Amino acid sequence: MEESFRTQLEETQKADILIGIPSYNNARTIGHVVRAAMAGLAKYFPNAKAVMVNSDGGSTDGTQDEVRRVQIEDFKTILTSHPVYPVSKIVTPYHGIPGKGSAFRTIFEAARILKAKACAVVDSDLRSIAPEWMELLLGPIYEEGFDYVAPLYARHKFDGTITNSIVYPLTRALYGKRIRQPIGGDFGFSGKLAEFYLTRDVWETDVARFGIDIWMTTLAVAEGFKACQSYLGAKIHDAKDPGSDLGPMFTQVVSSVYRLMEEYQTLWKEVKESQPIPSFGFHYEVGLEPISVNVERMIGNFRQGVRDLAEIWKKVVLPETVPWLESIARLSDGAFSFPQDLWVRLIYDFALAYYKRTVHREHLLKSMIPLYLGRVASFVKENQKSSAEEVEKKIESLCQGFEAMKPYLIERWA
Repeated sequence: MEESFRTQLEETQKADILIGIPSYNNARTIGHVVRAAMAGLAKYFPNAKAVMVNSDGGSTDGTQDEVRRVQIEDFKTILTSHPVYPVSKIVTPYHGIPGKGSAFRTIFEAARILKAKACAVVDSDLRSIAPEWMELLLGPIYEEGFDYVAPLYARHKFDGTITNSIVYPLTRALYGKRIRQPIGGDFGFSGKLAEFYLTRDVWETDVARFGIDIWMTTLAVAEGFKACQSYLGAKIHDAKDPGSDLGPMFTQVVSSVYRLMEEYQTLWKEVKESQPIPSFGFHYEVGLEPISVNVERMIGNFRQGVRDLAEIWKKVVLPETVPWLESIARLSDGAFSFPQDLWVRLIYDFALAYYKRTVHREHLLKSMIPLYLGRVASFVKENQKSSAEEVEKKIESLCQGFEAMKPYLIERWA
């Protein structure tokens, strides 16, 4: 932590609420995020002393200047009375491995020094954030005694495919809590939970890159903290085609999920079924931006994977699985279909291979990407004409598939 940052925190002495905004070259959007957060704090927590920390990864586009510049000129537009405390803003670079987790570590440290009661982090590329998000992310902690608030979004049916096809159904089956957006990006958490996060030595791992969201969610549930979720409406941000721009995100998120399976194996082996968690917020219909998906490219990547990676997969999966994948690869684009039951078994097989180090872990995770693209391509094809409600039922069916096949995982794990 930079000495000047620590000094600013110590001069502030104490805060009731902390808002963290990690950023990297987000000058175009971060002003709106800061303004919405300030308005929400003024409207819903007018008597609370609040601090906003922008934990920046070395932006060169003026992101930090934009954070410092933003003010709300006329509180009368949102309030009946002026807030007791102005929101203090602190801009600081974070240190360590480049990534969101390193930015969060700085925010957790700020929460500990300020002894904050309630904290929230929000993405810096959000275009749909509203002042009400502050009440929804902070209120359950500040007023209801919860320790962790996960976001619940309305998203386009083809947005969040890593969440929908792997992270949500797998973590739900493992830990027994139906947290719909476990890697949503915008969270609320208690100061007590922030301090707990700092006790864990994960800051040189994939958690420090893209694995922080699922790590936070899993630890909150597995360590017995009181968790809930809040409906925030639309999540409109810089969304990506699931067939491109994956970069390292897929491998780092899945690596974090599998690493946590190893850490908490004693716990999840005893979980028999999943339960809903408390939810806050008014559910309403929202308009969502369409997402362009290149299905043909995803199918092409899957076929290339079958050609190139079959020898690796044979070390991981049951003997009949690779011939099954080869038969899927021979299907035409029009007939292409990747069965749900096969997908569930593959996720469990790769979790076992990761745990037992059957294949070098980095190679193992990278070899999953063509399988993931094949499954997503099949899901998109099946649901081109489906409504959002119908797609959600398909995801629920997938979750039930993961829960039904969990005995297979437990038996092979031993």
